[in-house]
Amino acid sequence: MPTSSWFAPPPPSVAIEIASRRITVAEVGSGRPPEVSGHATEPLPPGVVVPAPTGANITQPEVAADALRRALDRAGLRSVSRAALVIPDSVARVSMLTFEQTPAKAADLEQLIRWQLRKSTPYPIEEAQVSSFVAHKGVAGAAIAAVVARRDVVAQYEGVAAAAGIHAGLVDLASLNVMNAVIAAGAAPSGDWLLVALAEEATTLAILRGSDLMFYRHRAAVEAEPLSALVHQTAMYHEDRLGGSRFERIWISGGAQGEHNTDAVRREIGQRLGVPAETVDIRSGATLRDRGSVTPDVLDALAAPVGVLLRERTAA
Repeated sequence: MPTSSWFAPPPPSVAIEIASRRITVAEVGSGRPPEVSGHATEPLPPGVVVPAPTGANITQPEVAADALRRALDRAGLRSVSRAALVIPDSVARVSMLTFEQTPAKAADLEQLIRWQLRKSTPYPIEEAQVSSFVAHKGVAGAAIAAVVARRDVVAQYEGVAAAAGIHAGLVDLASLNVMNAVIAAGAAPSGDWLLVALAEEATTLAILRGSDLMFYRHRAAVEAEPLSALVHQTAMYHEDRLGGSRFERIWISGGAQGEHNTDAVRREIGQRLGVPAETVDIRSGATLRDRGSVTPDVLDALAAPVGVLLRERTAA
């Protein structure tokens, strides 16, 4: 199960996701089975959050903080002082690194990863936060997924939470926790499956084999590659490099954001790959106390924040 948080306190019960067009908060109780006991989403005006690996990501901090406060109030979570924070994929770079042997000490592994990433990172590696997890293991060694982001950029998102009185004790990426939502819901097959995570500013595609991450690709919208081309290239990689044939399942998330038409995206991908594409639904992993407000948009918004909370419960 993907885990790449930059900090590791005791498992939180509340998560905040800051995306380009919305802020979502969710609470998962400690009971069995897990229950989403409170949640709310507030829309953001265009341009308030501009996800990018460098520069100003939060252009209007006060607007973002006000939206977070409203979401917390609506969810009944205004007294919360600590939460997990989920930020856009575009903030960080995820690199798949293969090592025949990995150092036993975490500090030595981080030093090795930083050395590997130094040339490919578009800013001094000393200014970066680096996290990693074992993506999968094979005959050639362990594949490590390394997540690198500028400290000052991550701090902008943490600042939104801080302005609402919340310490972000754990910071992670959206797509990794949509994967965790699928796995926690028991929806991940033992074979190969595809995740397509859509955002207004970018698209992320990931191939998983059971709970192992085999491939990760992130493309910014400015690169102007149509979704059909990205999906085709990913399917070719799956066939040529991973020895795959047909995906067992395909999951879509983020279609409710921006101008994406979720139904059209599902049809396009399903027709191209010959497998029905489904939207991510967290309800097999965590029940919803407020069932009356369940819409596709709500489920879409909850995928990543609930995913990080379910992951942390499992890891604890």
